[in-house]
Order: sequence, then structure tokens, then C-alpha cells
Amino acid sequence: MSQSSKTSRDNPVMDTEFGRGTIKDNALKAVVTSQLFKQRVEKAKKGKGSFSRKMKHRGKEPYSKAA
Repeated sequence: MSQSSKTSRDNPVMDTEFGRGTIKDNALKAVVTSQLFKQRVEKAKKGKGSFSRKMKHRGKEPYSKAA
């Protein structure tokens, strides 16, 4: 049982990359304001709102609005 087998806990290494470089002051603020917690809009794969048109019909109006 030697003392050299102890692991140092001075600098814990975080597994998640936050894109902030070295975090100096507030680690929790850096985590919450990082890209990891950014809101995303997910496209529905099934059900209501999942229909997507083919590219040749996308963005065209069914009739001209030259009334």
C-alpha cells in the first residue's frame, strides 16, 4: 500500500467539449451558455408535420396571385 498509487484530484477533466477554451471563472455558466444547451428545432420524422415536398415542387405556388 504505497502512497504513489493515489490519483490526484486537483484538475478534474470534463468529458464534454464546450468550445470555450480554458474555463477560468464560472464552470456552470460556461456549461449552460455553451452550444450543448442551445435550443434546437427537431423535424418530425413521423406524424403531423413530417411531410416534406420533393425539391421540384418546393417553393412554387399552385396558381399565380396576379389578381
